[in-house]
Amino acid sequence: MVLDRINQTNDIKKIEKELYQELAQEIREFLIDKISVTGGHLGSNLGAVELTMAIHLSFHLPEDRIIFDVGHQSYTHKLLTGRRDGFDALRKFGGMSGFPKRKESDCDAFDTGHSSTSISAGLGLVKARDIKGENHHVVSIIGDGALTGGMAYEALNNAARLETNFIILLNDNNMSISENVGGVSRYLQSIRTAEPYTDFKMGLENALNHIPNGGAVVELLKKYKSSFKQLVLNGMWFEDLGITYLGPVDGHNIEEMQKILKKAKRMKRAVLIHVLTKKGKGYAPAERHPARLHGAEPFDKETGLPISKKKKANYTDVFSSVMVRLGRNNKNLVAITAAMPEGTGLNRFQERYPDRFFDVGIAEEHGVTFAAGLAAGGLKPVVAVYSSFLQRAYDQILHDVCIQNLPVVFAIDRAGLVGSDGETHQGLFDLSYLSSIPNMTIMAPKNKWELSDMMKYAVEFQSPIAVRYPRGEAYDGLKEFRKPIEYGRCECLYEEEDILLFAVGSMVKTAKEVREDLKERGYSCSLVNARFVKPMDEEAVYEGARRHKLVVTMEENVQSGGFGEKVLTYVETSDLPAKVLPIAIGDAYIEHGNVDVLKREAGIDKESIVKQIIAQYVSL
Repeated sequence: MVLDRINQTNDIKKIEKELYQELAQEIREFLIDKISVTGGHLGSNLGAVELTMAIHLSFHLPEDRIIFDVGHQSYTHKLLTGRRDGFDALRKFGGMSGFPKRKESDCDAFDTGHSSTSISAGLGLVKARDIKGENHHVVSIIGDGALTGGMAYEALNNAARLETNFIILLNDNNMSISENVGGVSRYLQSIRTAEPYTDFKMGLENALNHIPNGGAVVELLKKYKSSFKQLVLNGMWFEDLGITYLGPVDGHNIEEMQKILKKAKRMKRAVLIHVLTKKGKGYAPAERHPARLHGAEPFDKETGLPISKKKKANYTDVFSSVMVRLGRNNKNLVAITAAMPEGTGLNRFQERYPDRFFDVGIAEEHGVTFAAGLAAGGLKPVVAVYSSFLQRAYDQILHDVCIQNLPVVFAIDRAGLVGSDGETHQGLFDLSYLSSIPNMTIMAPKNKWELSDMMKYAVEFQSPIAVRYPRGEAYDGLKEFRKPIEYGRCECLYEEEDILLFAVGSMVKTAKEVREDLKERGYSCSLVNARFVKPMDEEAVYEGARRHKLVVTMEENVQSGGFGEKVLTYVETSDLPAKVLPIAIGDAYIEHGNVDVLKREAGIDKESIVKQIIAQYVSL
């Protein structure tokens, strides 16, 4: 196998040109074999095989710096930098990350996980290079989906001022996770005649610069290039901004990619290469269903279908169903997603009520302020978003929604530990940063029925409100407890003495298991479902701390600024006798791995919590 000859960085340069296509095919087969077992990002990686090979053939790593936007398409890069053995433990705890990690390899120039970041990071690396007097190349790769994020335009605006080399590769596959939307997508589709213009412009400029007074002619022509360009092209927005545009080029043609990269390396300015690729290329199921096989669970290689047994409904399914019902009864209800209709479960709402559904692309900040405008106009917007991505819109939540006290609902999916995607995707901060904002109300359901009830409550609520729920199977226990939701009030599930478990959302299930374990050991134990994180039920906390020796708060969130810290502060300032034991995530990022393993490592699984409670209780 040709792939067997790739054992370390730059080995690809020893491969004969006539074997490039064979190597590309072997890489695809390797990725399909491995990801079908471990799960991971499939479609984006299959579409970037030749593109990545061309980059590695054209540059010298680790001296040259390659920045992958989002980074989930970096699997071929990892293969070509000697990390083949790491794929057996891909995205497992202690194993290789599914994203670039500087601590994993010197060839990973920048840690990424969220979109629209690579141009800004690359521009920083360019400036650092020049200030230090170094002479390497910097290449930022960004997808057309990520180009809908405003941060990318902020970076392009600054990159346009460069008088030094900076290469931006626009990987255009017309997809983010789902199919791209909006004007950027339409614009990129229209640019298909750029190569004749680019070749003519570069050839003419080079020729004129080699004749007497040719430079003056070049400058004169540059003054008129805009009007000439419009005769040749259907728009050249990047050039008008001040960034040299090359392409489009077939991203699956290695030879053509090498040629255009060679041109780009000679330029003393920012240059954008428009690369056309096909997401999922070379694997029929991924080509037919790019969204489904974007982030894949272990699957059958023949069909591309998941091999896991049919699971119970997850929280996203529950949210999806209740949104359809609410949309039927409330004509003012509208739904917003940032490029994730399937991931957030809004695809069903989209099918039923297309005029009330809005996919804003990868643009969380815009999505939140857009929702604020919808609310100011008299509608009831629901913003469905993953917890880790909502972080990107903190200022918009604070400034555009909460200062005006607008009735926007935030349906926060993937809250808490999400597992294999690691640090950049764990939803461990939302309780803390949302709690800091005046006018914000925060709820978390204990099971699937309570999620449904909370969404109904939230849609009727007349101020900003967030409902946060975890990834995975929806808990169907404790169904005998379904008291009506009252603003700011918790729900007492079991009332005894000595120890009080005060649990938030997903941790209610764990708290029930902890209580059962403690009961078997002879401890008397109450259990309360917090329901509301903000406002906290101070009356319940007061009574609980007065009647129990130990109050244990449990949340799948960082401790700093979280629910437990609020309870601890309240109990101490109220001079109550109980000891408070906060169970939460410590002051550290949580890496990738199975959620059960991560909970154990973080000390928030049943066994770890029981040990902490007993140790604390016996010391009282």
